[in-house]
Amino acid sequence: MTFAILVVLATAIGVTLASVPLGKVPTGLPVPEPSAFLLGSPVPGLAIGDLAPEFDVDRAGSRVQLIDLDGTPIRLADLRGKVVWVNFWASWCPPCQFETPNVRSLDQRYRDRGLEVVAIQVQQTVEAGREYAARYELEYRIGADVTGDFFHLYRGFALPTQFFIDAEGRIRQIVNGPLTEERAASIVEALLPPAPTSSAPPTPSAPAPSSSSPPPS
Repeated sequence: MTFAILVVLATAIGVTLASVPLGKVPTGLPVPEPSAFLLGSPVPGLAIGDLAPEFDVDRAGSRVQLIDLDGTPIRLADLRGKVVWVNFWASWCPPCQFETPNVRSLDQRYRDRGLEVVAIQVQQTVEAGREYAARYELEYRIGADVTGDFFHLYRGFALPTQFFIDAEGRIRQIVNGPLTEERAASIVEALLPPAPTSSAPPTPSAPAPSSSSPPPS
């Protein structure tokens, strides 16, 4: 019984150490959110205002393009003119699971206003991504980063990691950790053009005088 309790405590401590940074992050390095799942130590990364790297990497001397779960290439160049939310995640990652309904909700809310969600699954099989997308009825595009190369291209160290890219292809916000629906919505709203306002109904015109009405004096 005592041994079992010790095992449970050790597991809990291990999960805490893996998901919560200890001490302060050195000045100049990105700061993870408290609930982010850390895959490594913070490293110098991309900065707000940088042109977002295209989704291709060098592998064994040839350029490899990011593809989605159907094998279709995903290119940032094809998304110019849209606001792009790049979300690095994994299906086994608890904060990613917590965030999934928020991403799905905002994709549905802002898709018609010019938001493109590209959720890049890190170091998992394509089949795992398909199963997760089917279970949660996800309609946004999911990139298959099976080797983790694209995660490293974007200097990732935590899951989930978010990059918000404007219509010109520049990074406007970086979040190393999960987002609530409210916080994500505020970021997206700041990057999208204002929602069109509904025009006021036309003022009804005055009825035409009937033929029996006397002429105006």
